[in-house]
Amino acid sequence: MAYIMVDIESDGPIPGDYSMISFGAVLVDEALDKTFYGRLRPISDKFIPEALAVSGHSREETLTFDDPKQVMSDFKNWLAKVCTDRPVFISDNNGFDWMFVCWYFHHFTGGNPFGFSSQNLGSLYKGVVKDTFKNFKHLRKTAHTHHPVDDAKGNAEALLALKRDYGLKIKL
Repeated sequence: MAYIMVDIESDGPIPGDYSMISFGAVLVDEALDKTFYGRLRPISDKFIPEALAVSGHSREETLTFDDPKQVMSDFKNWLAKVCTDRPVFISDNNGFDWMFVCWYFHHFTGGNPFGFSSQNLGSLYKGVVKDTFKNFKHLRKTAHTHHPVDDAKGNAEALLALKRDYGLKIKL
């Protein structure tokens, strides 16, 4: 399996009514040098200014971003190129990130190369340390900037630390 750490930025809480405006992905391996970055033009007139502000982009700027169908097709092709095995979606908030990526894949490409499931880095960490009150974020090396590639890379670093420092059995 090929673990792909993903992070998304959106202008609202749900796909369809609101838009995923950018996302980043990194193949989790020791190098962390295989990344994907997509910026997507909004699919809806609706947006929440406070949600959009997290990304650092203005509404006007997002309107110049790329066609979502093309970005999702490019992402699908990138996954096929970097994954020699089935890709596994993982993120630090998979409930949120997954619903956007899954919806966009199905809506714009007709299927999701990740299949029907995802994994949550935070829950994985809590299980490894056997404490539901603990947080993995101290394991990141790359700063959490809300640029989705930076955030995905920091989370991938945390997953590598779980393997290296905590003995997590995982094939990367």
